[in-house]
Amino acid sequence: MTIALVTCSGVSNTGKLTTQAGMLLMQRKPGRFLCINCKQSAESLRLDAGGAEHLIVLDGCTDCCATKKITVAGLVPHAHIIATELGIRKNGMAEVQYDEIETLVRAITEQTRDE
Repeated sequence: MTIALVTCSGVSNTGKLTTQAGMLLMQRKPGRFLCINCKQSAESLRLDAGGAEHLIVLDGCTDCCATKKITVAGLVPHAHIIATELGIRKNGMAEVQYDEIETLVRAITEQTRDE
């Protein structure tokens, strides 16, 4: 089963975190996860994520930039995770911490446990 992770990929620490967590899962479970940056066009998102069997949107904060882009693309996610709602503090251009990556990876794993 292919799980597409559409990431916020913003410039803040929480935006960068979504991409780093997605990339880590792609490394840990090759072929299972596909990490897609939401900054591409809606048409590209439809092409890249539309064929996935499970779609998870990873937003860095409650601005929900990735969710907005997925909506424009006409896709409906199976799950939506917001990093700041996991207790991760949005801190401008701060470096992403390893424990924050692991927190987000755990949340993603919880959503895909039965898949």
